[in-house]
Amino acid sequence: MPIERIDVDHFLNLSLKNPVLDVRSPSEYVHAHIPGAFSVPIFTDEQRGVIGTAYVQQSSQTAVNFGLDYFSERMKIIPSEVLNILNALKKEIDSERKTVLIHCWRGGMRSDAVAWLLNLYGYKIFVLKGGYKAFRRWSLLQFEKTYPLKVLGGFTGSGKTAVLEELKRKGKTIIDLERMANHKGSAFGGLGESCQPSHEMFENILALELWKIKNQAYKGDAQTEINDTEIWLEDESVHIGRVGIPKIFWQQMRNSPLYFLDIPFDERVKYIVSHYGFFDKEELINCVLRIQKRLGGLNTKNVIRFFNEEKFTDAFSILLKYYDKMYEESLQNRENKELLLNKIVCKTVDIKNAESLIGQ
Repeated sequence: MPIERIDVDHFLNLSLKNPVLDVRSPSEYVHAHIPGAFSVPIFTDEQRGVIGTAYVQQSSQTAVNFGLDYFSERMKIIPSEVLNILNALKKEIDSERKTVLIHCWRGGMRSDAVAWLLNLYGYKIFVLKGGYKAFRRWSLLQFEKTYPLKVLGGFTGSGKTAVLEELKRKGKTIIDLERMANHKGSAFGGLGESCQPSHEMFENILALELWKIKNQAYKGDAQTEINDTEIWLEDESVHIGRVGIPKIFWQQMRNSPLYFLDIPFDERVKYIVSHYGFFDKEELINCVLRIQKRLGGLNTKNVIRFFNEEKFTDAFSILLKYYDKMYEESLQNRENKELLLNKIVCKTVDIKNAESLIGQ
């Protein structure tokens, strides 16, 4: 079977039903990769370093010789690694087809070497033209497209994430930016979350999700682009923890209709206490210390004292007033706020608030 080199869109379409092998080094993969790809490195980080040094300090032929030596060792292992991946995916893909997608950094020697090897074993191979570098360019281009966004807003403690999830259960299309970022946005947003992805990886996840939404109707191999699918997502600052929403996409969010859940302060305090009050006091205090300059010396001192005394309602009441002020300033800085702001009055924090958004 011939090895085929294909562009990014074709590659991603095939990736919906076939495994993707990233043959770059482990550190390249950990930093950022195509979401869903499996790491099957042809060289270790150390070996890649040796090859690069040889290329710069000696010659390209010397570097190739090192690469061939290392690859000869990996030839005995790679086929079994791929078989393990296929076996693990038996329920999700048609493993009998033995179709595998491969990419490296630029679609050069590393992907060609593994493609040649697996092709000998009878796998149907597709190689990404331009490699991960081409995917990365494609990824950034997704944020320049126009999307019909609906932004869910509300002061801290309004239960916006739960409302988004309820909208999804009711058949609406959503993007959960905080889930992608492994962070809830505030100074306390990392509590209970796993490590955040790199900024580049976050962009890759978001770009692929936007692409899937725009291209969600499939009939066999035929693809129909859907341009009018409304996408609900939560109002966010440009940074979610240590990752950032691409500026051009964030500006589009800021200029999209905002549906603001207007919920009484006391109800939001109860919600925050129920969701954060069980964390270790030291963890909570460390979060407070991150914002002490903006929170102010007296407020910081009082919040820490209330946490130590386990007076969580008092502590979070101070913090909520601080975050309400910050969000109010953000609302005032929005362009066309008079035209775009839609207030949804709600009595309490409840996923049923999603019902007020249906048909908006």
